[in-house]
Amino acid sequence: MATVRIRFTGNREDADSLINVLHGIDGIEHVEEVDDLMPVMRDDSSSSENSDDMGGGSSTYYVEVHAPNRSHADTVREAAELYARRSGSAVEIVDEF
Repeated sequence: MATVRIRFTGNREDADSLINVLHGIDGIEHVEEVDDLMPVMRDDSSSSENSDDMGGGSSTYYVEVHAPNRSHADTVREAAELYARRSGSAVEIVDEF
């Protein structure tokens, strides 16, 4: 089983839509939004607020997908990147959150 970890930056509606897109991929049974384990601090701020460089109510969401094999994991990555481009959001595939 392959695990794909996605750091998605956009609004809540787009994050939910991305999760729905990933659930719709044949063979994918487990898609889960996980909590941010550590708040991200801006280098130029003494505030503990999360970074919001994209503006417009954007937040960062962490999505974990379990794929049955490498081919399905590649499909998940491609779908996430395509969705981000279409929605004007940002997506990063990471090894760890």
